[in-house]
Parts: sequence; structure tokens; C-alpha cells
Amino acid sequence: MSRFLLLLLCGLLAHAQQSAAPALAGANLPAQRIGPNDLVAVSVYDAPEFTRTIRVGDDGMIRLPMVQRRISAKGLLPSELEDSIGGALEDEQILVSPVVTVTIVEYHSRPISVAGAVYRPTTFQADTAVSLLDALTRADGLRPEAGPEILISRSQPGPNGDPMTLIQRVPAKELLSGADPEWNVMLQGGEEVRVPEAGKVFVVGNVKKPGAFRVDDTAGTSVLKMLALSEGLMPFASKLAYVYRKEAGSGSKNEIEIPLRDIMERKAADVTLQENDILYVPDNRSKRAKITALEKIIGFGSATASGVLIWGVAR
Repeated sequence: MSRFLLLLLCGLLAHAQQSAAPALAGANLPAQRIGPNDLVAVSVYDAPEFTRTIRVGDDGMIRLPMVQRRISAKGLLPSELEDSIGGALEDEQILVSPVVTVTIVEYHSRPISVAGAVYRPTTFQADTAVSLLDALTRADGLRPEAGPEILISRSQPGPNGDPMTLIQRVPAKELLSGADPEWNVMLQGGEEVRVPEAGKVFVVGNVKKPGAFRVDDTAGTSVLKMLALSEGLMPFASKLAYVYRKEAGSGSKNEIEIPLRDIMERKAADVTLQENDILYVPDNRSKRAKITALEKIIGFGSATASGVLIWGVAR
């Protein structure tokens, strides 16, 4: 009878080990440093009671059954966590020379988010090192209104230990052209990739094609370039134009006088325009009035010369 019970116990242990195996079968992600909320698989040879998946706590700690103290996992590679678990089992005299294996089942501490002027904003976990182009591809690429720069935000400890955010600026044109591979920045997880929309300058007034025109240069654009994009001036445009610019830190707008005719005649330097500027080209009303009066006089003289008015009077 005792022999039967022994065989039954051995069968149950074997079944338990086989049941645990499928749960750990998928735990084969590339080894990265472990962080809070990551899911790790712990396997201790010949000790199935310790073989399980464990969620790392918000404080970066894990707990094993029968082990009194908690074990720190934050910032460790799987191989380093293996040593920590093995040391804890030995220190508390639970096992002698335990053979511990740790693999990663899920990463939750290495998010990369891509937002802004992309087709599909997304957040994913960096199971491996990811390039900036890879991250943008996961977001289905840049939309046409994407600006000239891509911003990568990272959080890291500051001089006093407080977290601080560093922002890296990547020129989109250089990144996509592939001329300099260094712009294809490698991301490790924890980054936020933002693609701002291109700024615009608004052109109104006496131009052939008023509208909003994108600014593709981070240094801004110029009056002459905006006039070219708006297909030039209409007749009777004033010799002076005005730029309305919002003052930083307040809602008020400044009016800046622009010597438009002098710029067109190359007597004055071109003026730089910033994002969200409004370029207004007013109508030269006095000139228009003079031309209109002259046209009426010419029309009156033509009518008189043709005899129309004389005919009207004689009738």
C-alpha cells in the first residue's frame, strides 16, 4: 500500500511539472533590464513549488513562497535576478546550491509612444532595441502635415535625483533621406516620440492667392517666399505691408510695419516671418481712386469723340 502511495505521489509531482511547463513555454523575450510591472518566469530546478510567473511590483520588488524577504528585481538583467533569487534561497536555508532560471514573459516597463502627425498613434513595449524609423513605421508613417522636426522625450534623474525630461530634436528630412544614419536614433523604452504639425504663415489682402502656407524650415520663412507661394501681388497693392505676431506669454498681437515696395525693389532686406504670423498686404486706396477717376475721364473722352454724347444732346 505504501508503495502504491509513493508511486501516486511521484505521478502527481510529474504532472505538476508538466503542467507548469506550458505556462513558461512562451517566456523567451530578449533579455532587457527588468522594471516595475514586468512579468517574469522563475524556474528552480527540482523545486516545482518555486516555478511560477511573477509580476514585478510597482516598487520593483518580487516575492517568492517561503522566502521571508522580498527580492529586488528593478534594473537587473534576468541573469542577475537569477543570482539574487538563488542567494535568497540559500541565505534562508531553503535550498542548497539552487539552479535558478529567469526569463521575461511580458515587458510593461519599456513603453514607447508615438503621437502627433502620424497616421496611427500607438504605444508599444520595446522588447528589443527599436530605431526611430521602426517606431514611426509602427505608427504607419508621417502625415503630409508633419513638421520639419521629430521630438524624442526621455526622462532621467537630474542632479538632485529628481526626474528631468530631455528632448532630442531630429530633422525629419535627414532621417527619411538616410543620408546620415546617426539620425535614426535607437530607442530603449520609456521614450515619447512626438511629431508636431508644421507651422503656418497666413497671407491675406492684395495677393493673388491668399491662404495659409506651411513653414518647412525651423528658422522660419520670409516675406518674399510667402509672396511667391501666394502667386504675387494684385494691382494697387500698398507699398507697405503689416505683420501681426502674437507676443509670447500673452494673448496680445504686435503690428510690425514691412517696407514691401523696398523689399520688392531690393532696396531693403527681406524680413523673416515666424510660425503663426499673419502677413497683411493692404489695398492702396488712393492709387485705386486715381486710376478709377482716370479711367472714367478716358471713357468720357472716348464717348465724346465718338459722338455719342453729341447725338444724345441733339436728340
